Amino acid sequence: MSITVNKKAFHDFSVEEKYEAGIALEGWEVKAIRAGRMNIKESYVIIRNGEIFLIGMHITPLATASTHVNPDPTRTRKLLLHDREIMKLIGKVERAGYTLVPLDLHYTRGRIKLEVGLAKGKKQHDKRSDAQEKDAKREAQRAMKERLH
Repeated sequence: MSITVNKKAFHDFSVEEKYEAGIALEGWEVKAIRAGRMNIKESYVIIRNGEIFLIGMHITPLATASTHVNPDPTRTRKLLLHDREIMKLIGKVERAGYTLVPLDLHYTRGRIKLEVGLAKGKKQHDKRSDAQEKDAKREAQRAMKERLH
């Protein structure tokens, strides 16, 4: 079940592979995410010392859940992946010019997971052609609907 989707990532990047990663969260963060108080639009994923981190994900703390802790809404959070997946991602990011983007925050068997996409940046003309294709599909669907009625 999806919590939030990063639509901006699909607009700015062409995603080639997807990986599901766990996130190292604190208790107040889990409660805030379950309440729907987070944003992954401006976040990004980096590789540092053989580990993968999510930077810039904003989680607004709940007043009731974070009374005894000092919450940092945009702290760096570690992503949890298998070693072989991390090595594969490091190789592609360093050699092939890929970038890692957060795509989707969702629940898997009660746990909060982040879908990370291995992507290449789109040029401006690619974005325009994607928008034209989307409009053309929408027009075709509308024409088919009118034809049926």
